[in-house]
Amino acid sequence: MKRARLATLVAILLVGGCGSPARFVPPASPSAGASTAAPTAAPTTAPTTAPPTAPVVVPGATRRGRRPPVVDHGPRTGNLVALTFDADLTVSMRAALDSGKVKSYANLRILDQLERGGVPATFFLTGMWVEQYPEVTRRIAENDRFELANHTYDHGAFVDNCYGLPRLPPARMRSDVDKTFNIIMAYGGRQTRYFRFPGLCHDPRALDSLAPLGVTVVDGDVVSGDPFATRWQPIVNAVLTKVRPGSVIILHVTEANARMTDDALPHILAGLRARHLQPALLSEVLAGG
Repeated sequence: MKRARLATLVAILLVGGCGSPARFVPPASPSAGASTAAPTAAPTTAPTTAPPTAPVVVPGATRRGRRPPVVDHGPRTGNLVALTFDADLTVSMRAALDSGKVKSYANLRILDQLERGGVPATFFLTGMWVEQYPEVTRRIAENDRFELANHTYDHGAFVDNCYGLPRLPPARMRSDVDKTFNIIMAYGGRQTRYFRFPGLCHDPRALDSLAPLGVTVVDGDVVSGDPFATRWQPIVNAVLTKVRPGSVIILHVTEANARMTDDALPHILAGLRARHLQPALLSEVLAGG
């Protein structure tokens, strides 16, 4: 287990954000000029227009019926790394939006930067976030340098004591993930069968529940610590001190819960260039380029 690397995020998750703690496994087992204004809340409906015609790909698919593999990183050869962005939304976070307490959980400045630089990235989306921000999801799906992946429907925990996250009943684990894949699939683009547990918390029972879905579970070996950070420098330092060839970097696109990520991103990209590391799609990184 890798709980030590994320002890500082325990308090964060208690208030509904998604830090990215170490996975829990018991010993026994579209355009560069797009507006950066905060998106308005949208009704929870599927897209009303046809999905983009870009080819749909399904990296991450594994043999159904077997416990899904869990990966932290790709091969340590070459120079590719994966930038992954979690898009969390919980029931309490949506209530904060509805009440006006929070303006936005969708950081468009991150998308602007990635698009301007032509930087590949993979987005782990909660189904509730997709329903809240259909136009932002469509923008992600229409960019062939972005991949879409699954982060559950409403960020419920799959094990007990997962940093204060609400517990998802075992009987709903598979249907929660399957529902989210169906929500995301409606937007087309570069679909994957990658899945990330909230808080990276999982155990053998949680993994077994997903066996019929043929997914690959992706944790990550570089945890940025961006949720609720008050300065961008620690985020950059956390990434650049840990990153290696094949790394999977965990960041967030949830604006109100990760306000410094867009400030940190240019420095992260510059640091990767200085280290001769190149961002790539997660599917490319895990495949070894």
